[in-house]
Amino acid sequence: MDKWDKRFMELTVEISKWSSCYKPNRNVGAIIVKGRRILTTGYNGAPAGVDSCKERGECLRNNMGIASGERQELCYAIHAEQNAIIQAAKLGVSIDGATIYCTHQPCAICAKMIVNAGIERVVYLNPYPDDFAKKIFDSVVIEVEQYK
Repeated sequence: MDKWDKRFMELTVEISKWSSCYKPNRNVGAIIVKGRRILTTGYNGAPAGVDSCKERGECLRNNMGIASGERQELCYAIHAEQNAIIQAAKLGVSIDGATIYCTHQPCAICAKMIVNAGIERVVYLNPYPDDFAKKIFDSVVIEVEQYK
């Protein structure tokens, strides 16, 4: 880890504050960087035009009793990593060979997207209970490290 990792992780934490998730412990941010240049950012939140949980004043997952790390499809939010990748595609920005900084270890769905997007390095701050995501990363040549 170097001073750039520290800078990008600090910014990722700041971007996580933009989250529209109802649960403050699940505010997640992501930044995709290449050559020390920020390409895109993302935070977890509802798709454009859809009321977020914060706007609804409740968490769908809490209401349904869904544990963290399970049934990610039952949530209004798009994950921060997904939003950062989607923004790159929308803007026509190549993220092949890039690094993604995340406030939380990516889930299996995000891990698969990261692999197919050509991202070569993942740096995350907080662990996440998804062992399958770790298996996906272990089966490819992507550097994954927890920021300390």
